[in-house]
Amino acid sequence: MATTIIASNTELSRVVAVSIRPSSNKPLVTHQYIGRYSFSRFSNIFPLLSARATSNSSMSKENSSKSGDGAGGRLTYKDAGVDIDAGSELIRRIAKMAPGIGGFGGLFPLGDSYLVAGTDGVGTKLKLAFETGIHETIGIDLVAMSVNDIVTSGAKPLFFLDYYATSRLNVDLAEKTAEMPDFYAEGEYDLSGFAVGIVKKDSVIDGKNIVAGDVLIGLPSSGVHSNGFSLVRRVLARSGLSLNDQLPGGSVSLGEALMAPTVIYVKQVLDLISKGGVKGIAHITGGGFTDNIPRVFPKGLGASIYKESWEVPTLFKWIQEAGRIEDAEMSRTFNMGIGMVLVVTEGASRKILEEGQQKAYRIGEVVCGEGVRYC
Repeated sequence: MATTIIASNTELSRVVAVSIRPSSNKPLVTHQYIGRYSFSRFSNIFPLLSARATSNSSMSKENSSKSGDGAGGRLTYKDAGVDIDAGSELIRRIAKMAPGIGGFGGLFPLGDSYLVAGTDGVGTKLKLAFETGIHETIGIDLVAMSVNDIVTSGAKPLFFLDYYATSRLNVDLAEKTAEMPDFYAEGEYDLSGFAVGIVKKDSVIDGKNIVAGDVLIGLPSSGVHSNGFSLVRRVLARSGLSLNDQLPGGSVSLGEALMAPTVIYVKQVLDLISKGGVKGIAHITGGGFTDNIPRVFPKGLGASIYKESWEVPTLFKWIQEAGRIEDAEMSRTFNMGIGMVLVVTEGASRKILEEGQQKAYRIGEVVCGEGVRYC
């Protein structure tokens, strides 16, 4: 991964963390190196999680009776305010005017290559950042959401841009910022990220050569990543637990589990592509397996997912139980422990799994007939 992206990752996390602290005349320190984050216990790093939530906590005060629960008390993403069907319909209508829309990145021809661009935010995960006081890793989420999208085309990221908006600006910051009084609540902010990468035209991963019988390889996620938090917050309100309570069945607090930063898959995916046999790649974000995997298939093909082929993390089991969420809704909202899916040849799948250099699972196969089936 390009050093500019690593630098953006480091700097943006620092900027966000500093921006919500009281002003200081001390100079800001920019770290020159950041390795891959590995947090065994967030509480050692984020002391705000060691204090129990107070009665003033907006999350603690949410009343589950106001949640707009679905029939029989089962929660859905739509109950939480996110209508995936409406989003899909919007894309369908736009596609009439802009054929080819629907991939994970936008391609622009440049000589014998394509520039591949992507943009995203971190959604309502920011609400949990405000609630927990964990701001040091939200920049990782922002970078990951954009670079993970563009790497699905086989593109190597070149640079990353960010946009940071808040109600009151900390003048020590040197990022691209916007100060908008009365638009954001005091101490709150919003983020957007933009990544551009490059790939040779004859090396683009576009899914066109996918056939029935190809194998689906899943790369593990670190948790919820940066999608589904509107539903997560509704589930948390219903459960009666606070972000400081231990995750039932887990060894960390709910806040620690939910704020785990999104995995940046760039190095891992580019390494797998270099070995050959990769035909398509799907970033599992909003829409889960159900809506994201079919985006890389030619017409007439679908996926059969082996439900027992990987261990679903405890966090997702708790979310489903506490929210009484149907299996189909979970699979269309969350990544369920798999953040990236590669469509590869049978030979490539054996090589990936036998070498064991990457933690990966054989989670399914390509089948005739559109849609995603779970077996």
